[in-house]
Amino acid sequence: MADTSDIRILPMREEDYDAVRALWMTIRGFGIRALDDSREDVARFIRRNPTTSVVAVAGGRIVGSILCGSDGRQGALYHVCVAREYRRRGIGTRMVGCCMEQLRQMGINKVSLIAFKGNDVGNAFWRQIGWKCSDVNYYEFVLNEDNITRFIGDDNDD
Repeated sequence: MADTSDIRILPMREEDYDAVRALWMTIRGFGIRALDDSREDVARFIRRNPTTSVVAVAGGRIVGSILCGSDGRQGALYHVCVAREYRRRGIGTRMVGCCMEQLRQMGINKVSLIAFKGNDVGNAFWRQIGWKCSDVNYYEFVLNEDNITRFIGDDNDD
């Protein structure tokens, strides 16, 4: 069982990208977009939202992360994850709390996220910490077909 006594929740920096992406690649079922999740696009997101995204660090290693941002009206959480051996110790809840506090300080009153239906672990987490599934239909229009989503752990992985 991983020790969580030294876990620190810190603002995500552009320099954290390699470690965060390495963490993403260990999360089965995690969806990675070809363009949106590139080094350049994540750096652009962090520059646009410099205080809202976070990482959880244990012993110098990134063991959790959340991309969090706002359009000035509503906040959004993306890519919420915790390394498997650090789960069920309150790290995800702490990270979400930090993001929510930053959004609150910005005057944001509503936060949304998307959890894929097949993400049983993620959906159980959101229900456990009090989030509710909305009755809103989610629509999307793809502007760039090159921005495909690849799911980690799919049978097609190399």
